[in-house]
Amino acid sequence: MTGPIRVLLVDDDPLVRAGLRLMLRGAPELEIVGEAADGAEVPGAVARFAPDVILMDVRMPYLDGIAATRSLVARSGRTPEVIVLTTFGGDTTVVEALRAGAAGFLVKHTSPERIVEAVRRAAAGEPVLSPEVTRSLIAQVTGGGGTRAQQARDRLSRLSDREREVAYAVADGLSNAEIAQRLYMSVGAVKAHISGSLAKLGLVNRIQLALLAHDARE
Repeated sequence: MTGPIRVLLVDDDPLVRAGLRLMLRGAPELEIVGEAADGAEVPGAVARFAPDVILMDVRMPYLDGIAATRSLVARSGRTPEVIVLTTFGGDTTVVEALRAGAAGFLVKHTSPERIVEAVRRAAAGEPVLSPEVTRSLIAQVTGGGGTRAQQARDRLSRLSDREREVAYAVADGLSNAEIAQRLYMSVGAVKAHISGSLAKLGLVNRIQLALLAHDARE
């Protein structure tokens, strides 16, 4: 990506938006291009500001962040990456947002440095969850019983053996470089397998692939 990463702030609390703008203003690689006060305003804001990444509150009065994310993902054409914001890291609505197509999540008290890094990673197509968060959060709140597990296994059966190995490594929260090391592959091959798997399964990003692979292990 050339030029700064364009960021849209979406939160119904103007003080939160002001705080985010203040925190991120010092990062030369980011540009805050606009704000929205509700999920219902997101389509118009995206059309107007063309952001690369959206920092999206989960809970808003008219259209929440989950519905807004789902609506964005359903659009044709280029879609910005969405990082959902929450005040509670274990909130099950976070996982709903990830299933809707968000690239990850952050709690609102995250340090400015970590928010900048998360935006940078989202813009590069990397998940915005540390390996620890990926394992603990998904393990805690995505259980769905035998039916969901079987459905997930059926979907993963569309992949090659190598693609499934990569999918399970993604579910373990590994980076592309770590997957390459584990499976004795090049980073380029890892990226190709992930892209191919997303296309075969009709998924938006690697977070959704991680959730699906986790369900298959239940």
